[in-house]
Amino acid sequence: MEITSEVQSFLKQIKLPSPDSHKGQNGKLLVIGGTELFHSSIFWAADVASKIVDMVHFASPANENNQVVRQKIKAGFWTGIVVDWSDVDYYLAEDDAVLIGPGMDRSEETEKIVNQLLSEYPTKKWVIDGGALQMIDVKLLSKSHIITPHHKELDLVLEKIDSLNRELAMTQLLETGVTLLAKGTEDKVMQNSTSVEITGGNAGMTKGGTGDVLAGLVAALYCQHDALTAAVVASLVNKQAGEVLWETVGPYFSAGDLLNEVPKSFWRLLQSNS
Repeated sequence: MEITSEVQSFLKQIKLPSPDSHKGQNGKLLVIGGTELFHSSIFWAADVASKIVDMVHFASPANENNQVVRQKIKAGFWTGIVVDWSDVDYYLAEDDAVLIGPGMDRSEETEKIVNQLLSEYPTKKWVIDGGALQMIDVKLLSKSHIITPHHKELDLVLEKIDSLNRELAMTQLLETGVTLLAKGTEDKVMQNSTSVEITGGNAGMTKGGTGDVLAGLVAALYCQHDALTAAVVASLVNKQAGEVLWETVGPYFSAGDLLNEVPKSFWRLLQSNS
């Protein structure tokens, strides 16, 4: 992977935990997502985040009044704290950033939840992914938000803005101040007039769940860094981890394999760039 000097400059912005810091001072993240059917996505996102920040709180509207779903969530997630949906407002106020969307479906309920929360907490640091991004009211997007679409999701967002003129829609999207991480063979991070391309990765990263790993990493970094740095560095680390896996197993790796490689690749990148 070729790392440009521009991308390296973002890597240099990464702050390591202070030796005298205490629990909670190095980031607290709330992850919201999942449905009764789709629950793996939120685990991947929350698990990778737990390797970066001090605390990960995990909430799913699917566990509201549903003891079976609640028990499945608690049995599957040991690296953070599962909180009941009824307590989500407390953690929205408490935590540094919020990731919403992994595993959420395209339903009226998702639309209601996402847009209500974004309206009630407009200045919160939000990373909006998956089902949440597909159901968002684009008028709510702002400089507090990072969105992480693949190409079809980006088309959907742009169509909501202007169905006839994609170029104009992109201009209007960036005028909101939102940070866009457009996922692809080459990731592109855009914010206002700034555009950064991150190359690398491979065909193994088409597997389901790898985008959730990326979203979790973006959100974890956003807790302690600005939006542009979080998006660029997360993209770089995610692609680097995929390339390391390619060296030993080619395209035959899973989202879980990628998740476990992320912290190792992140540390190597930081050490080589120090």
